[in-house]
Amino acid sequence: TSLSIWGWGSLVLFLATFGPFAIFYFAFYILCFVGGGFVVTLLFGKSNSEKYLEQCEHSFLPCTSVGIPKCIEEMKRETRPVKIDRRLTGANIIDEPLQQVIQFSLRDYVQYWYYTLSDDESFLLEIRQALQYALVQFSARSKETDWQPYFTTRLVDDFGTHLRVFRKAQQRIAEKGNQMKDQAEELVDTFFEVEVEMEKEVCRDLVCTSPKDEEGFLRDLCEVLLYILLPPGDFQNKIMRYFVREILSRGILLPLINQLSDPDYINQYVIWMIRDSNCNYEAFMNIIKLSDNIGELEAVKDKASEELQYLRSLDTAGDDINTIKNQINSLLYVIKVCDSRIQRLQSGKEIDTVKLAANFGKLCTVPLDHILVDNVALQFFMDYMQQTGGQAHLFFWMTVEGYRVTAQQQLEVLQSRQKDGKHQTNQTKGLLRAAAFGVYEQYLSEKASPRVNIDDNLVAKLAETLNHEDPTPEIFDDIQRKVYELMLRDERFYPSFKQNVLYVRMLAELDMLKDPSFRGSDDGEGESFNGSPTGSINLSLDDLSNVPSDETVQLHAYISDTGVCNDHGKTYALYAITVHRRNANSEEMWKTYRRYSDFHDFHMRITEQFENLANILKLPGKKTFNNMDREFLEKRKKDLNAYLQLLLNPEMMKASPALAHYVYDFLENKAYSKGKGDFARKMDTFVNPLRNSMRNVSNAVKSIPDSLAEGMTKMSDNMGKMSERLGQDIKQSFFKVPPLMQKPYSDPDHCRVAAPIDDNVDDNIPLRVMLLLMDEVFDLKERNQWLRRNIKNLLQQLIRATYGDTINRKIVDHVDWMTSPEQVADAVKRFRDAFWPNGILAEAVPRRDKAIRMRTRVAGKTKLLEVMPDELKHIIGAETTRKGILRVFEMFQHSQLNKRMVYVFLERFLETLFPQNKFPELFNKLHSRSKQMQRYKQRLHSTQAPSLQK
Repeated sequence: TSLSIWGWGSLVLFLATFGPFAIFYFAFYILCFVGGGFVVTLLFGKSNSEKYLEQCEHSFLPCTSVGIPKCIEEMKRETRPVKIDRRLTGANIIDEPLQQVIQFSLRDYVQYWYYTLSDDESFLLEIRQALQYALVQFSARSKETDWQPYFTTRLVDDFGTHLRVFRKAQQRIAEKGNQMKDQAEELVDTFFEVEVEMEKEVCRDLVCTSPKDEEGFLRDLCEVLLYILLPPGDFQNKIMRYFVREILSRGILLPLINQLSDPDYINQYVIWMIRDSNCNYEAFMNIIKLSDNIGELEAVKDKASEELQYLRSLDTAGDDINTIKNQINSLLYVIKVCDSRIQRLQSGKEIDTVKLAANFGKLCTVPLDHILVDNVALQFFMDYMQQTGGQAHLFFWMTVEGYRVTAQQQLEVLQSRQKDGKHQTNQTKGLLRAAAFGVYEQYLSEKASPRVNIDDNLVAKLAETLNHEDPTPEIFDDIQRKVYELMLRDERFYPSFKQNVLYVRMLAELDMLKDPSFRGSDDGEGESFNGSPTGSINLSLDDLSNVPSDETVQLHAYISDTGVCNDHGKTYALYAITVHRRNANSEEMWKTYRRYSDFHDFHMRITEQFENLANILKLPGKKTFNNMDREFLEKRKKDLNAYLQLLLNPEMMKASPALAHYVYDFLENKAYSKGKGDFARKMDTFVNPLRNSMRNVSNAVKSIPDSLAEGMTKMSDNMGKMSERLGQDIKQSFFKVPPLMQKPYSDPDHCRVAAPIDDNVDDNIPLRVMLLLMDEVFDLKERNQWLRRNIKNLLQQLIRATYGDTINRKIVDHVDWMTSPEQVADAVKRFRDAFWPNGILAEAVPRRDKAIRMRTRVAGKTKLLEVMPDELKHIIGAETTRKGILRVFEMFQHSQLNKRMVYVFLERFLETLFPQNKFPELFNKLHSRSKQMQRYKQRLHSTQAPSLQK
């Protein structure tokens, strides 16, 4: 209590003496005193600490290195310019534009944003050096690579395979006949379905249809390339690697691929390539009449209407008015055709060719003598004669023509040799007699099947002449003339042919169908063959097909004789097989000759394709020694006969329908084609019609001069090839469905275009691939075009035998020229000028108006049809040529499909450039997320599961 009193009293006295604010001043003075003491202590301690540390530094640490101050001094100096090695490929003409491309890329894709962050040039220098190092490595790899197989074989094969996939996709859509779904979208989906069926392990649908997946694919691909081309240290630098990757993928590759895949860009490029060709009015009107794109027709119609308004607004007089009237009439006709075609497409009604032919009244008449000498027309007449059972008459006429020409040539050669003192008379006449007897036996004798029905007196007179006189080129003229008159006047043949659908198809191929307004005259035969056609109309020729035959073919065969042959020192047994083929309308019989090795190869083929036959059919075993004894041959003949009878058993054929296809091929009257290992034992769907016909005749002429031998061999080939192709067509008509027990084999239409020549030893591969590409463009494997295939095969044989090496060498030389430094430099310059015209980054080209793009399509198609040579139309037909060209053009009108082709080319390029880096496996992995691929695997698994359970 006393302390409390003293305290409160002191406080009252203090406040009364110094005032109420004295307490605040007192507290402030105490705070200043404490703070001042703290500052003095801090300063004193700092000075003492520095002195102590300095003493410790000199006492315990070593001396400072001389290099560190020098490095610091060097870093403080101004950076001097760095010299860059500008050599990339070793060729100055290539290095200069490449350096400009690098400079422009860094300037427009990196520098414009990098300088806002830093002024240090070292990062840009590192990127430039990395790009240059990659280009140097790329150039070194390119020099070590042989580019001829890529450009002459793989590139053409990839293009042909792409076209094959597109053609099959079109066929599949046509079979569906779905008009509700968008045709373009459905075509793209179907295309990639067919691609995965053909490629089996890869499908590029995601890369071609999804921009996001496409960018990811290019990033992954560029990163792989950088891993291959860059040093490990630079590749591990993620920042620099990502920058270079983005520049390559998004700045260079993606815009380039988009441009190359743009249909409008391709159409403009096509027009530029054939800019020297003038557009033809007839070709233009054909394109309008054949167009199935309403956008094209409307674009042409709008442009014609615009031009029509302009012409009508002109104030002209005199001669100019007639010219303008003609132009107005032409434009009115174009508008009318476009309107008619648009209405037909919108209604979904196409022209029916049969009804159209009936409306024509009288079509152009092609005389029989013109048909027989025209390759295109002859094919349709031959198809018709085969349907009516008159093929023997036509084949006889053609065989006699071949005999006459060849005999005349050989007699002229014989006369020239006699003048030179060389005598070959007996040999030549003997060969001509053998050839004439061959024609007689095949078509006119009692044993001939089918036999030409002609006056027996003429046949007897011919037989008498053959037996007692030397054969002449005119020996068959009388009978040939009678056969010609029979085909001309018999209602079953030429007169009925002119009323058949095949005749309309023939006119279309000859480009002789006219518009309905151009009817034949009412007098005589109407338009003659020599009249100039005014243009084709749009016909639905694809809807026309030959009447399918429902007849069943019965085959009977037995070995009638056997013997021993000696060919160039080789002795072997030969078995003569007599074959009977019977159907409802005709019966044929022929003999064919087979060796035991032929039987063995045939047995291996069918047991590989039909596993159940291995337990049923037992081929007689081989015998190494004493296999030419008469007793052994008779025993083997008996065993082989039993083998044939079991094979031809109706129950056996019924159980395996496709087996008949193989059996008929084996029993055909031609040289048997043996396989080479497992590859050749697989059934080849398309039998070569020119395979070693009449080998016995060609062997007989080996003892006479080469020129005479070649002529006789050609004559023998002419005698045999038509009947062989007839047998093939009958075979393809009757034997269609493979059995369930048959093993899957490679369908030629479901494999790559160049697959048939992969195992071929012929070194003219570039030329062969080009010919296969022609096969694919014009679809020469199409049914009912076998005569065109014969002509094409003859041309191939002629080119290979006569000019094969020369043309092949020219192809190779052209590839060498394409890969020369000058051409590579020119390509780099074009790339530089396209992306950086005048050194400035090109702006994105605005998409052209749809009407302009549609008119460009029409112009491109017109140009392509105009530049097609008439010789090609004469060989394979105008309609087939037109279809092939338009199919190729239509293939380029879909950007997704164009991207697929560009990526295929890019993948094959990298596989060729880096063969040791397993790029095929890499691409399979990059495309593994394909939806089409996943669906294909599911379907494959679902189809295989039941068989595995069984």
